[in-house]
Amino acid sequence: MPAKLSVNLNAIAMLRNRRDLPWPSVTGLGQIALEAGASGLTVHPRPDQRHIRFSDLAPIRALIDDLYPAAEFNMEGFPNEQFLELVEEHQPEQVTLVPDDPTQATSDHGWDFRKSHNLLGKVVGRLKKKGFRVSLFADGDPDIEALTIAKETGADRIELYTGPYGGCYDEPERAAVLLEQLGRTAELATGLGLDVNAGHDLTVANLPPLAARISNLAEVSIGHGLTADALQYGMAETVRRFCRACGQDI
Repeated sequence: MPAKLSVNLNAIAMLRNRRDLPWPSVTGLGQIALEAGASGLTVHPRPDQRHIRFSDLAPIRALIDDLYPAAEFNMEGFPNEQFLELVEEHQPEQVTLVPDDPTQATSDHGWDFRKSHNLLGKVVGRLKKKGFRVSLFADGDPDIEALTIAKETGADRIELYTGPYGGCYDEPERAAVLLEQLGRTAELATGLGLDVNAGHDLTVANLPPLAARISNLAEVSIGHGLTADALQYGMAETVRRFCRACGQDI
């Protein structure tokens, strides 16, 4: 099965927040994305609300529930109490836990599973008891010990951090090396019973090789590159382009 596309709305929200105005509409563009074939919407409600605001969460949840019940809501964030309470209030289908410091501009590394084993075990346990699917942000290093710990937390999936791979847009040889590392990591995770998502700096150019190398890739979450393309092609056509890059017949 081709990977599903979840459209990350953070960049749209950041553009909106440059002015005290309601446009561009986060839910409006989210609706266009879902209508064009996206399988879900992703948000990262950071404590400073510099892009997605807490007030965006209920309308996004309602959009999916009312018009696109087959779609999924994915909330990602560092698992502090504030974030966990937002998750419990807005009931996403998937929760992606990331090791971000609040001051980071964006997610730029996966969990150190050895150091965070106890924290993640407690948080994942809490979320699983409430019925959430849980994904853990992971570096693309094929480290079987780290992935085993990720599995031991009770998580359902890992999300491969593809930033280094995406950053090699003008270094094809380096990109090939990183692609193979991501593929091997995915194979190890699958062997442990973890499903595999991926995200960060993915484009219509680098996504097809990733989807080919990781044949069981479950989902990609894409925001910056997709939003940039939407300025040129429009949101609907951009979503169709990314769905095709995932291998979907759309």
